[in-house]
Amino acid sequence: MITILGAGLGGLVLARILHINGIDVRIFESDASASARHQGGMLDMHLESGQAALQAAGLYDEFRGIVLKGGDALRVLDKTGTVYLSEAGTDLRPEVERGQLRAMLIASLPEGIIQWGHRATEVAAAADGGYIITFANGRLVKADVLIGADGAWSKVRPLLTDVEPVYTGLSFAEARLTEVSSQFPEQAEMVGMGTMFALSDHKGILAHCEPGDVLCSYAAFRAPAEWSADVSSKAGVLLEDVLARFGDWDRSLVDLITGSEASLVARPLFSLPVGHRWSHRAGTTLIGDAAHLMSPFAGEGANLAMRDGADLAQAIIAHGDDIDAALACYEAAMFPRSESAAQESAAGLDLCFNDQAPRPLVDFFLGMRSDVEA
Repeated sequence: MITILGAGLGGLVLARILHINGIDVRIFESDASASARHQGGMLDMHLESGQAALQAAGLYDEFRGIVLKGGDALRVLDKTGTVYLSEAGTDLRPEVERGQLRAMLIASLPEGIIQWGHRATEVAAAADGGYIITFANGRLVKADVLIGADGAWSKVRPLLTDVEPVYTGLSFAEARLTEVSSQFPEQAEMVGMGTMFALSDHKGILAHCEPGDVLCSYAAFRAPAEWSADVSSKAGVLLEDVLARFGDWDRSLVDLITGSEASLVARPLFSLPVGHRWSHRAGTTLIGDAAHLMSPFAGEGANLAMRDGADLAQAIIAHGDDIDAALACYEAAMFPRSESAAQESAAGLDLCFNDQAPRPLVDFFLGMRSDVEA
């Protein structure tokens, strides 16, 4: 029996591939149900990682059915609203809403594999081998093979390393606008069909289209580590803080934040050190953010998590009863791959938030287009 902690995209891909290959698997998830919370915005699925994982899971055709048509379009602006780059989508990295993708993966598993409402509070090595998971609901579970797919603040990671995520220095304030065609037509036109970056002065307003006539937007800026706790502790403080930071920005851009139907959400960005690794330990490993948390500025997080899940599943299948050989094989391939992606993500963050923005990001995208055309 393979025990997975966390029903995110990586854990679900892992469980799906193991299940269709006849290997017993179970997932413990902290959410009370599949619909307990909004899962986040859009994801661009990369050919070599996210799309490859869906192929391995036998779900690629279903995935194509939930892709947002034209969602990989791109626009880059500055704080005045001047457009530096506007490109239609190419479908090379199709966009899908995270919640729809997760729902598709959940539906691909039989009832009972995912056990909802299990928030892990502690994971410890058992005296007779394996691991004991303590849950907030009072349940104790023994796992002979334990996979940590439990995100940034993983309870499994301390079994392998004492390294913890560190604050990147950049924070988001997240907003959501609904019925944008009728209620926010100017903002809808500004964002276009896909993703928009408005960048200047080491700050940004970022937005992307979601299915259902929705825009998800983010004000991004550098702030001290205690910023999130300070603005979240008092009602209305977060919006005031954002408005003060973007006082000289085009009003139509700022309205992507002020038009939010719900209160803004403070989201400080954390990452693990680039090149983070651990020594192999029998019976356990990590996938996704638990293994290699990084900034979103290369679009790698969800893609790597799914690739991790697929690669680990295939290693387990290939090595039969030798589970530790499977885990070691997976880690040997995952470590250099995630290091490269983390370097790209760190570079992407610096690319967007510097004195010359948005020009470096525009040049980067134009260079990518030239590489594809060549």
